[in-house]
Amino acid sequence: MQALIKTLFEILTLRKGPDALPHSALLLVVSVVLWLIPLLFGMQLIAALDTRAATIAIAGWLVSLACYAGVLLLAGRATRLLQAMTALVGCGALISFAQVASLVFLAPFLSERIAAIVVELLLFWSVYVKGHIIARTLDRDWYIGLIIAIAVFLLQYSTLTALTGNS
Repeated sequence: MQALIKTLFEILTLRKGPDALPHSALLLVVSVVLWLIPLLFGMQLIAALDTRAATIAIAGWLVSLACYAGVLLLAGRATRLLQAMTALVGCGALISFAQVASLVFLAPFLSERIAAIVVELLLFWSVYVKGHIIARTLDRDWYIGLIIAIAVFLLQYSTLTALTGNS
């Protein structure tokens, strides 16, 4: 477990790519569990994160994963799909942990506004990391992955907006 988290952190800091992860369905399942843990903690610790918000977050997450999978399959990278999904989910889990920690620990001591800014900055970083993961999986330049990640983010954001009814 420690080796997985270390590798995910190295991917998160752009030092490695998804190819650093073994081709393992078990690691993908572990990454999914890691992604769900901060969501469950957040539901207990953050008033705005109720069951409906969590369900919508999961729906948005599934939309983004489906988009990334579609891109990789269309590009003929099916053999790298498992590693890419593990990296996307696992890095998302680490960022979610950091976001929940920011909301729980920064808001009471600094302000909710500062905590929200940190959460948004982490969200922007996650888009860049996802672009890095996709670029490395596709063997393309970083900006190709970033363009794909931004497009997926915009689709995910519009899906979440439609589901929540916010404009």
